[in-house]
Amino acid sequence: MAVLSPLHLSRFLLQTIGTRTYFYYRDRAPKKGALLVVSNHRSALDALLLMAAIERPIRFACHHYMGQVPVMREVVNELGCFPLENSKNRQSSFFNQAIDLLQTQQAVGIFPEGTRPMVHSPEPSDVGEFHRGFAHLALRAPIADLAILPVAIAPQAETVNSAVPLKLLSFFDPSEPLFNQEGWHPLVLYQRVNMLVGHPIWISSSQRRDYQGKYAKKTAIELVDRCHSEIKTLLHQGCY
Repeated sequence: MAVLSPLHLSRFLLQTIGTRTYFYYRDRAPKKGALLVVSNHRSALDALLLMAAIERPIRFACHHYMGQVPVMREVVNELGCFPLENSKNRQSSFFNQAIDLLQTQQAVGIFPEGTRPMVHSPEPSDVGEFHRGFAHLALRAPIADLAILPVAIAPQAETVNSAVPLKLLSFFDPSEPLFNQEGWHPLVLYQRVNMLVGHPIWISSSQRRDYQGKYAKKTAIELVDRCHSEIKTLLHQGCY
């Protein structure tokens, strides 16, 4: 049996699960070149959906434990994800791996809300605070033509199931405080979902010039706020 590419595998898995997906503004997604894809996040299906939405393979940064748990480890490897290292080396691991991929003109996927929405399952129309790591990456990466692509995942119908005890996941990643509690890690499965692609944000030379000294944090925050605002607007459009 032929090995499926990450893009074809994502389509196959979505079809097998029975997720009906509706795409909006797909023409906005750059078809080639270095690309950072950022999105809201609450389901293990989100990586599959984003690849289907922009019709490109995406190399996703995923949580350390996903590269440790049997079965899950094999799935994320087949999809081309790169699990991050433990908490001590997480940031440098993320930057080094992501820059290597972007320099070969690949698409890298990041969920800037982090792990929390995967554990606590926010309302479909909610988007949490973004970590700034992706903005620092975009501004530091030595790549001339780099774009950030905001995408909103707007579920219309879903089920929430209990997947695995959180305490069990702490065995694979004891550094994650969210796993040090009672209860189960949820598994959100979409029956119907709208995928809305935002406008690509091209990193300009002036932004990189401003990313210096005391202005570096301000420049990164402005970029994060721009992406967050676009995803929030698209999410509102897609959920109502």
